Amino acid sequence: MGRISTLPHKGREPGSGPAALGAPSSTVMGIRVLSVEDDARIRRSLRLALEQEGYEVDEAESAEDALDLFHGKGQDIVLVDLLLPGSSGFDLCHEIRKVSDVPIVIVSARSDTHDVVAGLEAGADDYVTKPYVVKELAARIRSLLRRVKTTGAAGHTIRVGEVEIEPAGGTVKVNGTNVALTKTEFRLLCEFGAHAGMVLSREQLLERVWGYDYFGDARLVDAHVRRLRTKIESDASDPQHIVTVRGLGYKLLA
Repeated sequence: MGRISTLPHKGREPGSGPAALGAPSSTVMGIRVLSVEDDARIRRSLRLALEQEGYEVDEAESAEDALDLFHGKGQDIVLVDLLLPGSSGFDLCHEIRKVSDVPIVIVSARSDTHDVVAGLEAGADDYVTKPYVVKELAARIRSLLRRVKTTGAAGHTIRVGEVEIEPAGGTVKVNGTNVALTKTEFRLLCEFGAHAGMVLSREQLLERVWGYDYFGDARLVDAHVRRLRTKIESDASDPQHIVTVRGLGYKLLA
């Protein structure tokens, strides 16, 4: 299993700076995080770090325990390790996605492209590899939660071919039929819709959809585009809406 590489420094006094311990941001108070990790040491360290950030943390050491907690308590975000006893983290993502679009972050020592893509295609919104810096993980959690709050906040209906996007209502229809998307998929499609006919680079999409300008991973974009294609294209292997512009990025055909 991996390790947390950076925890808050020992001896740091509360109130000693903008990131001081003991002064959690009011913006995260009441936010409940479900941490799914079978390594008790990592689980405890992560819980302590997130609680110092102001989050409320529930813990599970298996996918089965996590599902029981998830159905029993309202969770705002779920952190999932892939290597779990019994059902895997992939299985857990699939099960959660059957009933919820809650943000999911995979936190795993497995960093090869196959695992990253498989995790994202299982329904995760983001992927963080171990060992990681708690500050970076916390920043990604904040970014995901900000996106949840702003998704569907405003905007006029966007129609591109047979695709109809309602930003205010948070709905998408293809040929008049509702299509279920996660919040990240929806924001990605809205970004394409707002710039229909324009090429958007992976870096632009990372910044606009994920809010990452320095630690983003282009694989996030590629995996979400693939997932989006399976939902809005009649043939995902021959996309007619979201097309790849080789060497540049993607665009939604106007």
